[in-house]
Amino acid sequence: MLRAETRMRARALQLLYALEITGDATTDVGADGLARLTGDVRLVVDDVEPMVRHILARRADIDRLAQAATDNWRLERVATVERNILRIAIYELQCGEVPAKVVIDEALWLAHRFAGGRAPAFINGVLDRVGRDLGRL
Repeated sequence: MLRAETRMRARALQLLYALEITGDATTDVGADGLARLTGDVRLVVDDVEPMVRHILARRADIDRLAQAATDNWRLERVATVERNILRIAIYELQCGEVPAKVVIDEALWLAHRFAGGRAPAFINGVLDRVGRDLGRL
């Protein structure tokens, strides 16, 4: 059984992915659809949608931090799933409410579960650098 926080991050990843793929700028329709598909109505409405709205509001700053930590990679070339895992984790690193090592471990779990075989190492390297740049590691 997944912890509620882990499930929240997985749902946030799914919502961010859907919004990016469809080009939708609002979370309302995507959150409703995700809640219907997963059955996590309260989780999606109460926790995931507000988190995703905050990530989208800070996306330019989050992407700038990610880009600075990805040597020789343009962020738009990073796969959509990996890019959104980074966005969730960098947002949490910026907020400072969750210990940095927990944020990184959760991001690595998402990468193992939803991304390609090389994604965990890439994500770990980027988040380690961002965490150091933010003074969290």
